[in-house]
This record gives sequence, C-alpha cells and structure tokens, in this order.
Amino acid sequence: MSDPERIDVHQHLVPPAFGAVMAERAAALGWPAPAWDVRSAIAMMDRRSIATGLLSFPAPVAAPDDLAGARAGARSVNEYTAEVVKDRPDRFGHFAVLPLPDVDAALAETAHALDELNADGLMVLSNVHGRYLGDPEFEPLWAELDARAAVVLVHPTAPPIAPVSGLPGPLVDFPYDTARTALHMALNGVPRRHPRIRMILPHAGGLLPYAADRFAVAARLHPDSTPEGLLSDLRRFYFDTAMSPTAALPSLLAFAAPGHVLYGSDFPMLPEKWGTGFDSGLDEYPHWEPEQLHAVNRGNAELLVPRLARA
Repeated sequence: MSDPERIDVHQHLVPPAFGAVMAERAAALGWPAPAWDVRSAIAMMDRRSIATGLLSFPAPVAAPDDLAGARAGARSVNEYTAEVVKDRPDRFGHFAVLPLPDVDAALAETAHALDELNADGLMVLSNVHGRYLGDPEFEPLWAELDARAAVVLVHPTAPPIAPVSGLPGPLVDFPYDTARTALHMALNGVPRRHPRIRMILPHAGGLLPYAADRFAVAARLHPDSTPEGLLSDLRRFYFDTAMSPTAALPSLLAFAAPGHVLYGSDFPMLPEKWGTGFDSGLDEYPHWEPEQLHAVNRGNAELLVPRLARA
C-alpha cells in the first residue's frame, strides 16, 4: 500500500499565463503537453497518496537574451505559486524560480521569494542557456543560498547539444544533463564550499549514482581533487524518485547518503497514468529496510521543510 502521507518534492504547476508557452516547449521536446489546475492536481494527489506537493515551474521563464523578461516572468510565476500555496498550505509548498543568468536579479528574487512570499525553497535549471551551475559567475548566488541554508531543486533541462530525432529530450537528455551539472558543481567545489545548501537532483540523479565511480576519475585531471573526495562531494546531493524505475533503486540507495532520498512525482510533466507505475515500483520494492520507505515518502522531506512535519 502507498504511504498516505507522501511529500512530493518534485511536482510542477503551469500558471495560466504560461500555458501556451509550456505547450510549445513540450512539443519542441517531443513530449505530451502538460495540463494543470489546482483542482486536478489535488485530485491526482488524493489518488496517489500525496499529502503535500512542493510546486515548481520547470522551464525557462524567458528567452536567453531577455533579462527583463526573465525578471518579470520569475516574479509572475512566484507570486502566482505563492497564492496557490496561501489558499491550500496543507496541500502545497513552493520552490521559487530564479531569473538566471542575471545573478543580481536572482539574488533579489531569492530575497523576495523567501522573505516575502514564504517560499519553501528555490529551483534552478541544470544549465542556464548552456552555462553550467559550477561556473564561477554563479558563486554569489551559492554564497547567499548557503547563508540561508536553502533547499534547492536542480531541475534538468535540455543540454546545449543537438537532440536525436525521435528521442524526446526528457527521456534521453535530461538524465544526462542532471549528472553533467552535478559533476560540474562538485569539480568546481560548490557543494564543499556551501555545505548548508540542500540540493535535490531529480530522477534519482539521472546517471549519477550508476556511473559515480566512473565520473570520479575526473578528479585525476584536477590537481586539488581526489576520486574519494569527489565522490564524497557528490554524495552531498539529495535525490528524488520521480520517473525512476525499480531497476534504478539499488544504485540510488547504495550511493545516496542516509536520509538523502525523497519521493517525487514530476506531475504534470509526467502524465499521471505513466507515473503510477513508478509509484508501484516504490511500493513493491522488496529490499526496503525497516522504516526506510516511509523516510523516502515523507520523513526525509520533513527534515528539509520542517513546516510540513507532523507531530
């Protein structure tokens, strides 16, 4: 049986003003267009034993060269999401989107989202128009988020490579980009310099747990790194279970630090009729240790977002 108190750290919304944009983006990626509204989201959550969904907007909020549009888009999305949460704080939380690559604007939006909108955390994309998250230009943002001990969802997006015809990016390229940005951050010291940031990698970390030992060889190309140190830094990340089959669980559970695996649905980007199969894989996995599945479904998320903790 599914845990009736799941906390979903990887659930999305589509504000009405962005519906057409999201449909166009989905079509470009070869993916079903997401349909979302509050009522249907709560109905889905009830069917899938999800008590609370932490909402985020999983796409760029403006064109690459439109910095003003990114600022306005992020503010619009965040204020809309905050109103959804205000109406149903028992069912929803909020990971605010940031208008990167404009770091100054991202810092301003961080303050607005956390201090004024009471967001539970923040969301960034795995690359920002081809710039990866270990880039030194993002260091002021990481420093601020470390000072705030922020929770950050690192959502995958299309990498700056040509897609393969007939292979949708969300299936093939997104797991690769998650691993790419995690390794880029670790090699550039972001998790080690900023240990108070709790960063969540969706989809079981993409390729990361499975290929971590291979990726750790990259440390041999950097004089100040060791494979052991790099693996330790990669284990600082958290991981969610969205779109992660049962076959991925042994690698994920062997690699992730204790308490670092969280439930995720990826709704509505992953249609409900697809996602329920991944839920069943979690419920039926035969190798859970005592209380481990409840920790994945809820307990670990309560430690990241204490307001959701139940007495």
